Amino acid sequence: MIALIIVSVVVFALGWIMGFETNNQLAVDLLFYWAYAMVALALIGIVIIGGWVGIKNDKKFLIKALSVIGGVAVICLLVYLLSPGAPAVGIADQPSQGTLRLTDTVLNLTYLTGAVAILAIVVGEFVKGIRNKRDAK
Repeated sequence: MIALIIVSVVVFALGWIMGFETNNQLAVDLLFYWAYAMVALALIGIVIIGGWVGIKNDKKFLIKALSVIGGVAVICLLVYLLSPGAPAVGIADQPSQGTLRLTDTVLNLTYLTGAVAILAIVVGEFVKGIRNKRDAK
């Protein structure tokens, strides 16, 4: 862990030394790639440590986790298939159809996630209100 912090400081210092405005954005690319590597290491660590602890505590954890991941993959696939990939407005040089479709997919997944979060908050408060009213009697 200390090694990753030291490497992060060195990469950050190299970015300042190389200059963020010069060298064809090489310093910025270096920082981005290091950030991607750190996020990947964090996600791998979470999955491995979380999976190990989950399996150790509950033997059916792996089946539950794989079913959730499968469900999310199915939802993402359905949203991808339903995304139109419409041309971008106000851009003369249009991206490829695949890029447009992926962009629409991410936007639609964001809308879906936001709607589900709002619905969960409303339903949760509604259920909490009913339980409080029932417990008050």
